[in-house]
Amino acid sequence: MIRAARALPLLLVLPALLTACGTEKARSGPEPAASGSGRAAAGSSREPASAAPGQAEMDERLRALGIAPELVYVTEVPGFTLAQQSIGVNGDDGFSVAYWAKNGAVLHLYAERGSADDCPQGHVCRAPAKGRVVRLYGEKVAPDVLRRAADAIHRPTPGELVPLLPTPRTATAPVQRGDLPPNGDGAPDNSVPGSS
Repeated sequence: MIRAARALPLLLVLPALLTACGTEKARSGPEPAASGSGRAAAGSSREPASAAPGQAEMDERLRALGIAPELVYVTEVPGFTLAQQSIGVNGDDGFSVAYWAKNGAVLHLYAERGSADDCPQGHVCRAPAKGRVVRLYGEKVAPDVLRRAADAIHRPTPGELVPLLPTPRTATAPVQRGDLPPNGDGAPDNSVPGSS
């Protein structure tokens, strides 16, 4: 009887212990068709161009996030997966993203306005266009992997942007509250009916 009572709390907690935390992969939107390309196997987020929204729509979504569309660059490195939750603004209107590997290595990509002349120590910098710089920095990343990632930097297609960006919000009507008085300062009426 006592052994059964001790085992019960463990059985109740077991489902929570079996749930993995922090190992989610990048959101890939609709399930892409399987392709035999090695790039897709390397954790790429490329999708068929026919399923992607237009460049104008993607640029509008980027601007809504505070990111200049011309500063969005991505890379591909075998064994690394894009961490969708890491996508954000870098500086005023630049772009940043991180890629992770199962061995705990993390690759950070920062794109911003500037020049590759002032590349920080430990980073690999590329100037893909005049006035733009892309910096790569790695945690537990070998220098040759960092250079390979820098060589693979490219502007994403609209199909590659789809899984990077959050789903656009749809406009909804405001919630109508029934507890606001018709006059006064608009404070909620918290009285309980029939309590006076």
